[in-house]
Amino acid sequence: MNKVYKLQNQIKHYEWGSPHLLPQFLGFENNEGTPCAEMWMGTHSDAPSIAQYGEKQVNLAEISGELSFLFKVLAVEKPLSIQAHPNKEQAVEGFLRENKTGIALNSHRRNYKDDNHKPEVICALSPFTLMAGFKKADEIYASVETLLSIAPRLEDTLSSMLRALDAEHLAAFFGILFCLSNIERKYLSTIISEKETGETEAVSPEQWELLKRFASQFPEDPAILAPLYLNLVTLQSGQAVFVPAGVLHSYISGFGIELMTSSDNVLRGGLTRKYTDIPELMNILDFNPYMPPVYTPDSPVWFCYQTPCDEFLLAFMRGDDGEKAFPVKEAAICIVTEGELKAGGMKLKKGESFFIPQNNDTELLSFSGNYSLFAAYGGTAAHAAAL
Repeated sequence: MNKVYKLQNQIKHYEWGSPHLLPQFLGFENNEGTPCAEMWMGTHSDAPSIAQYGEKQVNLAEISGELSFLFKVLAVEKPLSIQAHPNKEQAVEGFLRENKTGIALNSHRRNYKDDNHKPEVICALSPFTLMAGFKKADEIYASVETLLSIAPRLEDTLSSMLRALDAEHLAAFFGILFCLSNIERKYLSTIISEKETGETEAVSPEQWELLKRFASQFPEDPAILAPLYLNLVTLQSGQAVFVPAGVLHSYISGFGIELMTSSDNVLRGGLTRKYTDIPELMNILDFNPYMPPVYTPDSPVWFCYQTPCDEFLLAFMRGDDGEKAFPVKEAAICIVTEGELKAGGMKLKKGESFFIPQNNDTELLSFSGNYSLFAAYGGTAAHAAAL
């Protein structure tokens, strides 16, 4: 019988995290109200999972080897920084370059912590709002025109942006935006903060609300305009989007599952007090308009989110009292999101996660119970058949 290892995982406490969502999901008290942002599942050296079988507890990597992916539960109460991740070639070059210049791996000015790319998929467990990918130039143009109507003192700068957008030159638009002077940034924050939330043909009430929220939280940051140039998407439970390398994005609010390659490479572009390197960010950005496709499960039993990444796949599985085979033979990490299941002689409930080693047997591992779970497993060689 294939063994199943229950996992003990670490929680990351970032300021954007929720003090309620993860504790409620995992079933523990958080009386101090500490923000609980992420729970990591995997072999990443910053927060490796501990695997338990019977009385034995070991670092997961001792059983699995180094996994190519990192699996997370995210609880977002405040917006994450606007950010993008390099592709593999950019990561290798940037990592070597920063090593040569002597920037310490733990330096706050370090952009490349490793030589890996970091594509990711985010799947909602509750309504989850994010911004991702540049809008089309004509859509951004209309929004900047609206901004010009309420900020006439920025006519010269905004007109320069409009000319760049008219030429469909999103990189030039982005560069102009981040060259705003301190006086212009203050004026912009003040104007947006004082603007009554309304609706125009180019800017929705949701966009105005975010603009005002960002202006309040990050005054004088030109990235407060991100809702005008990035696509605003709200996922419903079970829906997911894939964020490839070079796509600018920010998670705004919600509770979800995230799966990515095992990497720490993040280049930030605003809405943060952390280090930002706009020239380096622009070097890795894809300035083509991109609306991330939304993956919606079409099966209540098994659904694989077929994202274009070699290192990982994400799948959803539901059981309804009967016994069902887990249709993956590659090593996998699973997390129960509803109900309770039995697998490999072990009982697992909502919020609990477990590791299944690569299955070399002819028979598939069976699950029983009434449950919902998400599974993360290897990519190209691990496309599972539908049940």
